[in-house]
Amino acid sequence: MKTTKSKPLSLPAELPARYAELVALHMPRPIHDRVAYDNTVEVIDALAGHKLNADQEDYLELLSQLVETYEAAHLTPYPKVKGIDALKFLMSENQLTGDDLAKLLSVDRSTAYKILKGTRNLTTEHIRSLCDRFSVGPELFIA
Repeated sequence: MKTTKSKPLSLPAELPARYAELVALHMPRPIHDRVAYDNTVEVIDALAGHKLNADQEDYLELLSQLVETYEAAHLTPYPKVKGIDALKFLMSENQLTGDDLAKLLSVDRSTAYKILKGTRNLTTEHIRSLCDRFSVGPELFIA
């Protein structure tokens, strides 16, 4: 059963410590619209990263499950990007050439261009260098 449209949420500076007070602040319900989704994410963000008591942890877990359910049904996941395409994009955004890549990876020019063509794979050391240079995780290049 759908409920009426949700209204924007206004959170206090410090969230309650007891479960009943948390529920009174933001009632956990199935999420049916973007406002309810945004409100629930706002509460999750306010709780995340803090030392929580058992009531707060239970409440956070429940809200997280509600958000996951809504996202699975309503949000389109990002398409998986191939590692080489991610590398080419990062190079383009940073105005780097194949020669720059060769210097970055400490390889000769031909090896860098083979990597960009997809005829040569990145090594673990290459991935470490790329992660350091672009401040990204290694999973970006492993695909």
